[in-house]
Amino acid sequence: MSQFSQFFLMKPEDVKRYVVEVIHYFAPDEQTDCVEIGDGNINYVFQVRSRTSGRSVIVKQADKLLRSSGRPLDIYRNKIEAETLKLESSLAPGFIPQVFYYDETMAALSMEDISAYKNLRKELAADRVYGHLSENLSTFLAESLLPTTDLVMDRKEKKDRVKFFTNPELCDITEDLVLTEPYEDYKGRNIITPGNEAFVRTFLYEDQDLRAQVGLLRSNFMNNAQALIHGDLHSGSIFANENGIKVIDPEFAFYGPMGYDIGNVIGNLFFAWANKAFTKTGDPAAPGALERTIRETCDLTAAKLAEQYDRLVKFPLYRTEGFRRAYLDGVMADAYGYAGTEIIRRVVGDSKVMEVTSVQDTAQRLAMERALIKLGIWLIKERERGLTGGTVTAAFCMILA
Repeated sequence: MSQFSQFFLMKPEDVKRYVVEVIHYFAPDEQTDCVEIGDGNINYVFQVRSRTSGRSVIVKQADKLLRSSGRPLDIYRNKIEAETLKLESSLAPGFIPQVFYYDETMAALSMEDISAYKNLRKELAADRVYGHLSENLSTFLAESLLPTTDLVMDRKEKKDRVKFFTNPELCDITEDLVLTEPYEDYKGRNIITPGNEAFVRTFLYEDQDLRAQVGLLRSNFMNNAQALIHGDLHSGSIFANENGIKVIDPEFAFYGPMGYDIGNVIGNLFFAWANKAFTKTGDPAAPGALERTIRETCDLTAAKLAEQYDRLVKFPLYRTEGFRRAYLDGVMADAYGYAGTEIIRRVVGDSKVMEVTSVQDTAQRLAMERALIKLGIWLIKERERGLTGGTVTAAFCMILA
């Protein structure tokens, strides 16, 4: 019986044997090195590289316990991730690492090593604002999202997919950490920078209109099985270089509102811009490049979704202009609202981003956090007013002024 016929949490030496015995990626006598490179809170990620040829492979294993806290978590999430990557790859080729093998017994996903690409969050921090970003981000969003809706798919097949991709434990994390706790800290997990307590209480906890609008977004997230979404599409799940982008880590994938993915992308781009605007460090041209990237990503995504709609949607009722316009406008309204919730939760919630936590000057950080919270609130409250990339970036410029 193989060592890998029953689940256990692998160590690097186990993974070296695994890629030979199970996925047959290396010859038995090939000398390899294995390192654990995961920096997330949930899974374990290993890179195995040949000492002779330099060929490499990534193995991502899910444990039955959450890595950060040790609480139980269903390993089915790794199967959802594997199937999401395969599906996204078929819809948006070139944007997804190739999946070699998914091992249900070991809850292990083996895939292409994309180390030629770098974490987008860190690239933007280093002033590498690639000129292709808005084009590639918008193309990936439009091509991976709309074709998974029942505007395009067979109704029964879509309903079967909704069942397969049901992901209650990971959705529960989002429903709490993103869409509840920043506005009602009922678990006491929010982390607020000293000096901003009164600001957060006034602008988030006590604003009843804001809480109502977040409630609508939360309900939409929980009940609108619109499309297969990545579910955690922040700039740490996107890798980039001068040639393009790769999207990874869809372990939060499920059938939800398209705008959630779009909003996560938009919201995380604002962190890079805010950091540069308040710290005044790095390339003076970076803030302008980031502003342009955000503006173009918003508008190109809306335009490409409309193009996909006109090309793929055939059902006569859905081709009426009134339905088409309302549907597409609704997706983008959701996107701006969820951009707001992403921005706010990264400022006051317990899952921060480096663009905020790296700011050492207290006055700068307090001012930056307040500006981001104001932007998040504006996006949530104004989301249904026909926003564009230009109105959104202009709003942040006004907040910065």
